[in-house]
Amino acid sequence: MLIKGSNPALITPMRDGQVDEKAFLEFVDWQVKQGSHGLVPVGTTGESPTLSHAEHERVIALCIEANNGRVPVIAGTGSNNTQEAISLTQHAQSAGADVALLVMPYYNKPTPEGLYAHFRKIHDESDIPLIIYNIPGRSMVNMSVETMAELAELPRIVGVKDSTADLWRVSAQRHAMGPDFIQVSGEDATALALMAHGGHGCISVTANVAPALCSAFQEHCMAGDYASALAIQDKLYPLHEALFLEASPGPVKFAASVLGLCAGELRLPLVEPREETRAAVVAALEFAGLLDGAKQTAAAE
Repeated sequence: MLIKGSNPALITPMRDGQVDEKAFLEFVDWQVKQGSHGLVPVGTTGESPTLSHAEHERVIALCIEANNGRVPVIAGTGSNNTQEAISLTQHAQSAGADVALLVMPYYNKPTPEGLYAHFRKIHDESDIPLIIYNIPGRSMVNMSVETMAELAELPRIVGVKDSTADLWRVSAQRHAMGPDFIQVSGEDATALALMAHGGHGCISVTANVAPALCSAFQEHCMAGDYASALAIQDKLYPLHEALFLEASPGPVKFAASVLGLCAGELRLPLVEPREETRAAVVAALEFAGLLDGAKQTAAAE
């Protein structure tokens, strides 16, 4: 399976307004050593909307460099501008990414015919496996199972990152596209149910700060040991919830700063989480047992 298990939607560390390349290289290496099954640079969690094209491409290249072929790299290359998505996808392919992740065209709200034409054009102008990212909460467009099934007939459209939280879709998509069509959750809180319905993994926000736990959770799911997976889910649920009390990646970047992984700096229009959100994040990290190790810092002050 090209994509499986726990795949963190990587934050992009920043310092003084610039991408903190050193921190990012160290962060990617730590993620792999902690057991992450794949890496997802420059998705929404990586603040792709406010990265320049040069920064976007540089972060993908840095991720590939730090990973050094150990796990698959699933590069975010989507856009609501089809030609821009083609350019970013072609760059990711030439840089050595294993898969490209393409968000639904946001804001311009294409019809099903427009969605098919958009993804078909990117497919035909590249040679890399493609994952559809269906996230109606951000894009305001929800791809139907029927349109996805049409796209799945193309040889290099291999799966979906499903952030609909509609769990019926997992079985519906499995029925329409078959069990080999990759289905990964984009919702940490519903990943357990998606796996039980026949999914293959998660592109996770929580895995940024709890990679070992998220990896173990997915290993249990893939082995069919849902009782052990549920025990980890119970441990992580407050963190899943706290990391989305405000727009991501604000809370998860703060959590990373608490653990000493990088600074919590964001780019406008995102700002530092509110005091009550920060308190909830620290409490959830403590509940999950993540403040017990060497990464605990005074960032919770």
